[in-house]
Amino acid sequence: MTDAHSTPFHRVLLKLSGEVFGGGRIGLDPAVVAGIATQIADAVRGGVEVAVVIGGGNFFRGAELQQRGMDRTRADYMGMLGTVMNCLALQDFLEKEGIETRVQSAIGMQQVAEPYIPRRAIRHLEKGRVVIFGAGAGMPFFSTDTVSAQRALEIKCDAVLIAKNGVDGVYDSDPRTNPDAKKLETVTFQDAIVEGLKVVDAAAFSLCMENKLPMVVFGMEGAGNITRALLGERIGTLVTNA
Repeated sequence: MTDAHSTPFHRVLLKLSGEVFGGGRIGLDPAVVAGIATQIADAVRGGVEVAVVIGGGNFFRGAELQQRGMDRTRADYMGMLGTVMNCLALQDFLEKEGIETRVQSAIGMQQVAEPYIPRRAIRHLEKGRVVIFGAGAGMPFFSTDTVSAQRALEIKCDAVLIAKNGVDGVYDSDPRTNPDAKKLETVTFQDAIVEGLKVVDAAAFSLCMENKLPMVVFGMEGAGNITRALLGERIGTLVTNA
């Protein structure tokens, strides 16, 4: 078993796509969530402190609801509630793996989650618990990509790991529309922003660049990819300042 002394990461934040939790459909696929929990649990047993941010796209996406005529602010709050449902599902399956877990919400809902308190989150991590951050930033117009960078900085993570659905890293153009797109093993935040590489929000890139926080973008598909990324194995694309 890998231990904390042989991994490059001591504490990381993992961003998970909400769409994956639904297994390609609206709602939750328990088998998918259980598989993700098993991979996270393996990394925690390997000595890595893990915090998680989950999107809510398997329930609601604020921008898409806005396009259908809904007020963007209200739609974004609905999306935040969707993320909390995903958090509670992941918490349940992590605890079935024997991993103590805490959900912290940016919106008050004391019956199901703690309030988001950075120092309390750090203390949970120090005790070997997984901390799952729900409800985004608690404000509309902020993506969970941006929240992932902000939370990672506030709880002093070594890196933020972005697990993508359907793409295994950062490409020089959209691989879904350009069959000649080339995967980048490494890229700088500056180049990613200037070239408009949209695999992650520009605001998330900017936050990490300004604070010199490394980012790894990798694909969730593939057996054990989440555990491999959490333990610091080189997969996907490394995004840094230099």
